[in-house]
Amino acid sequence: MTQGRANAGNRVSTVLARQLGGQLLSFREAAGLNQSSAAEVLSSQTAKVAKMERGWVPFRDPDIIALCKLYGVEDERVVAGLLRLAKLDRERRRAKGWWGALDPGNLREYIAMEDAALKVREWQLSLIPGLFQTADYTRAMAVPDISVDKIGQIEQVVDVRLRRQARLYDDPPLQVHAVIWEAALRQLIGGPKVMRQQLAHLNELARLPNILIQVLPFRAGGYPGVGGCFNVLSFAEEGALDVVHMDGLRSTTWVEGLEESADYVHLFARLCGVSLSPYDSAQLINSLGKELSE
Repeated sequence: MTQGRANAGNRVSTVLARQLGGQLLSFREAAGLNQSSAAEVLSSQTAKVAKMERGWVPFRDPDIIALCKLYGVEDERVVAGLLRLAKLDRERRRAKGWWGALDPGNLREYIAMEDAALKVREWQLSLIPGLFQTADYTRAMAVPDISVDKIGQIEQVVDVRLRRQARLYDDPPLQVHAVIWEAALRQLIGGPKVMRQQLAHLNELARLPNILIQVLPFRAGGYPGVGGCFNVLSFAEEGALDVVHMDGLRSTTWVEGLEESADYVHLFARLCGVSLSPYDSAQLINSLGKELSE
């Protein structure tokens, strides 16, 4: 990477940095301090603090530690979470990490965020969540979206899916709570055999302690979240640093404000409330798989 590109990476506001800056801003305000107090402890100008709180600059670990001490943030887990986000943001700016080899754009941005997350809450309307997809399901799903002259890219798509799924088995593993509409389970992506294997894989994953799967059945009737699917990514203690990701055909939306993201957390809770229990969801998934065997 040239020096120009490296400097450019330090002059953009990133999702990760905005999350860090927003959290530090909330800590500062809770402590009743102004930006001048923060600048003094960093031996810098208030302009630097303002840029940090808006996510315009990469974060140095000593600065985060000093500010947390000034703001009275004593929970080591919170500080460690912020340091991890800062590290991922620096790597993302330099396009480091396995996802750095991906083409720039929404996918790389999202995977960088997912790689840093501690927990993902996902609402899916029409497809099996990417973290749960089998290789054959991913291949079958990718075929309609790739032109004949680029058919070789399908295996790259599969590789990205599988590498993302490694987080499910990390120590500690990524916590995933997914609500899936019944339509996604009945859509025969790849045909009966591929779908039967996919449904069996879902129930295997549901046995893992870090994965919770609920199905929103057709019989639920009208339901919240009909407007579209979304993911809520959490990076620290409950309710802090949550960011919402919504992927459309031509654009990606990030919802980053604490109040705005809280609306989606509440919406996800409502979806859980009208969905089948994890046990009943597993029973339905198993039943649908048996239907495909007949």
